[in-house]
Amino acid sequence: MPAASSSISDPAYLRARAMETLFERLEKLCEGAIAIDRGGRVVYVNEKYLAALGLNHPSEAIGRSIEEVIPNSLMRKVAETGEPILLDIMELGGEQLVVTRMPIEDENGTVIGAIGFVLYDHLESLKPLLARVAQLESDLRLARRQLSNARAARFTFADFVGTTPAIARAKELASRAARQSVTVLLTGETGTGKEMLAQAIHNASSRAEKPFVSVNVAAIPETLIESEFFGTAPGAYTGADRRGREGKFRIADGGTLFLDEIGEMPLQLQAKLLRVLQEREIEPLGSDKITRVDVRVIAATNVDLRKRVSDGAFRADLYYRLNVLAVDLPPLRHCLDDLPDICARLLDDISASGDYVKAKITPSALAALARYDWPGNVRELRNILERALILSDSGRLTGEDVARILPIETEVRLAPPERPAGSVVPYAEAEAEFEKQTLEQALAASNGQITEAARMLRISRATFYKKLAKFGLASGSAPV
Repeated sequence: MPAASSSISDPAYLRARAMETLFERLEKLCEGAIAIDRGGRVVYVNEKYLAALGLNHPSEAIGRSIEEVIPNSLMRKVAETGEPILLDIMELGGEQLVVTRMPIEDENGTVIGAIGFVLYDHLESLKPLLARVAQLESDLRLARRQLSNARAARFTFADFVGTTPAIARAKELASRAARQSVTVLLTGETGTGKEMLAQAIHNASSRAEKPFVSVNVAAIPETLIESEFFGTAPGAYTGADRRGREGKFRIADGGTLFLDEIGEMPLQLQAKLLRVLQEREIEPLGSDKITRVDVRVIAATNVDLRKRVSDGAFRADLYYRLNVLAVDLPPLRHCLDDLPDICARLLDDISASGDYVKAKITPSALAALARYDWPGNVRELRNILERALILSDSGRLTGEDVARILPIETEVRLAPPERPAGSVVPYAEAEAEFEKQTLEQALAASNGQITEAARMLRISRATFYKKLAKFGLASGSAPV
């Protein structure tokens, strides 16, 4: 009896029994257990784990490397580093298992192997915990956006669709810009998607988690533009906020400031903008305190800045500072080959913002759209598509739907009148009829697939659409 009592009070004995008890309890409660030696060879696997591993007897695993038994196992890493992996999700046989892995030490504290336990063989019981973690992460992202006091950029390069050479070149240059923090100048006609590309650059850059602040320079009154950009000190002028005001540069600190219609910036402000770009510091209105900022500027214009420089309306030094990397966005009329993809992307966006279930566009509608010159570019195209969907009863846009709202004549041409017997058909008319029949045959052979039909005739999709419109061919029943 005294011997038993002394052994109970022995710390080494208690520790050994505690470890044995812990192992026994874990093995009993868990869904599987496996152990390896320092070299990564399996030395133990319990009966519960055999079915999950596709084994019939423990001997089939003993002596084999752990990776042969459990592909992509992290047990060897635990045995080599001595660092436990207390909670992890492991894929095995198409199932997700919740596991824990711990090193095994000898009496001297030397790592001699590792043991792993499958705590759960399904994630159902952990769903409330996982949902709570996901909610906390979502709340954190939202809080960060709200604290930035700036609109988040939502567009990526995937949204800037198109494969024509001009669009591909613009995306390639923009992708290069995203990898650096250089100033970018986006040029192109109004409605070509300059802000979308600016957001894509921001979202692909290391600044993606920081603010994206967009400013339309032409929309700010000239008397307020300086305070909008650089902020104001408390009580800087009569009527000013006594708490002061942060300017756009300060709000965008760490992120991106998009300056749209930069060509409309007043001359007196251009000098201050140049200083910010060069020195990376601002001075709020009414203050003598200098504040450093880290902002990438992306400027955009639909006017010829070089001409404005020659006219004296834009500073040459600022133009050169902005024009570190220029990206020119092509007008829509030069990218008609991409019209189907652009329309599909716009329809997805329109459908997401309204009640337009399964909005579709037919080849005849695309042919009608290809006839138009698109002075407003993609912005105008979106407007036309949305208006056509509002007026459509089916959500399936045809050439007639588009023709009703385009500012040009797009009705299907009537067949030519019949000629008296024996009369000769003029050459031009016969040639046109042959061309029309060729188009119809190509559409029939390709089951209405425009791309395939154009490939058969060895012409571009843009040319094919123009010819469809020319002859008033309605292939609305064919798939896009």
